[in-house]
Amino acid sequence: MGCPSRLDPLDYSGPARLAYDVSRLRFMDTKMALQVNEYFDGKVKSIGFENGEGRATAGVMAAGEYQFGTSEQELMKVVSGELNIRLPGETDFQSYPSGSEFRVEANVKFDVRVETPTAYVCFYGG
Repeated sequence: MGCPSRLDPLDYSGPARLAYDVSRLRFMDTKMALQVNEYFDGKVKSIGFENGEGRATAGVMAAGEYQFGTSEQELMKVVSGELNIRLPGETDFQSYPSGSEFRVEANVKFDVRVETPTAYVCFYGG
């Protein structure tokens, strides 16, 4: 008996259940839902969640160049590695190494350069 070739939905009668659909995998219980996101052909991955402190994502970016858009204000904290960021109106990239953070305003696009795999946490809203 080998590994299954695809993930089938499972139904639990207890407080937690695993739900699967084609675009995302979520672990759901009465307190928290995790949402797995994948961008740029799998080079950027994050897990989104919400708790009493608000909404956030924790993720990893592989080496590459990316452009992101925002729909609300974001606070980005670099956990490991380094992000090189060009915010709107800037001509040069600025380095944000592990332990640093930066803010991005709502409804803008910003450019990211990553030279080595980098972990981050993004907090959404005011």
